[in-house]
Amino acid sequence: MRPLLALVVLALVGCSGPSAVPDTSVEARARALSQDALVVDTHIDVPYRLREAPDDVSRATASGDFDHPRAVRGGLDVAFMSVYIPAPYQTTGGARALADSLIDSVEAIARAHPDQFAVVRSVEDVGRLRAPGRVLLALGMENGAPVEGDLAALRHFRDRGIRYVTLTHSRDNEISDSSYDTTGTHGGLSDFGRDVVRQMNRLGIMVDVSHISDAAFDDVMETTAAPVIASHSSARHFTPGFERNMSDAMIRRLAQNGGVVQINFGSSFLLKRVQDDQAALRQRLADEFETRGLRFGSPEADAFQQAFEAENPLRLADMTDVADHIDHVVELVGIDHVGLGSDYDGVGPTLPVGLEDVSTYPNLVAELLRRGYSEDDVRKVLGGNAMRVWRAVEAAATE
Repeated sequence: MRPLLALVVLALVGCSGPSAVPDTSVEARARALSQDALVVDTHIDVPYRLREAPDDVSRATASGDFDHPRAVRGGLDVAFMSVYIPAPYQTTGGARALADSLIDSVEAIARAHPDQFAVVRSVEDVGRLRAPGRVLLALGMENGAPVEGDLAALRHFRDRGIRYVTLTHSRDNEISDSSYDTTGTHGGLSDFGRDVVRQMNRLGIMVDVSHISDAAFDDVMETTAAPVIASHSSARHFTPGFERNMSDAMIRRLAQNGGVVQINFGSSFLLKRVQDDQAALRQRLADEFETRGLRFGSPEADAFQQAFEAENPLRLADMTDVADHIDHVVELVGIDHVGLGSDYDGVGPTLPVGLEDVSTYPNLVAELLRRGYSEDDVRKVLGGNAMRVWRAVEAAATE
């Protein structure tokens, strides 16, 4: 009987072919994990992108970094839509109206395509509405300018679904000094800014320390009663002198508070070399304009610039550089305080090779697995840590 059984087994194996052998490669594990894990990206600039160039993100789009088919391929479950308010609105007025209109646009996407999208306003919503093929849209406000000096506006935006507020953007505002602005209007947070942080704690809105100055960060940490996030920042260790990223001391203090830094994918956030290359290319372009007598903004200048950039492409970062930033945060403060805040649709053509759009999260997952991260640790990076902070902020507001 045994020889006959052996022949039968051999025959079955011979007939099975390569397709019957499970794919156990790192890439296959990464694809499966990306689909199974809760993937949360805390900063995607779709609303402002569609305001500037309307498109249907329920279908594949030729432009931009986000649409439904690509999000599903990448395993993206919760996409925080950035309600971005450019700094000039701080002086011209209209910031609150713009914020409301951008929120309206996100709600309209979900209403028009309920099987593909749903707006979520709580951790409970995420658990209740998550389904295969559905991308959940949360809301974060980038720049606190729409508060317009009125704490009651925070309740208005909380009721509209805003679940984090980046206190300022590229210029100092009434709430906070900006990392990009050397004016130092308040020396950190303003007195009103401290009230804003306290009110956000009471309302269950996460405080976002991306874009604020180092002094403002210290003020936030002294004021907040709940964990905070950096929704789309990276580690200054790799970009010395770039205040927009977080220093090691800031990352440590953020972790002590229970917060999380969500790594920005933009190449200039990842490598000092890219920043230096950008500066050199800008100077060469300016020199060419002067030599040729071109005026910025003219059709001739625009055409020349387009050709110049095509002939002199920026040397981008690589997906492994994002993993290096994750490694650095983990080495500093542990696995519980790092996540993903890509800045898709916000950093334009500077995305790293291998992370060009929302379909590519599995590439990063594969790299983390190759580096020895456990699947449980990868789940924390992909979304578990961000959800923990969101849950803690909700709990603090209830208390």
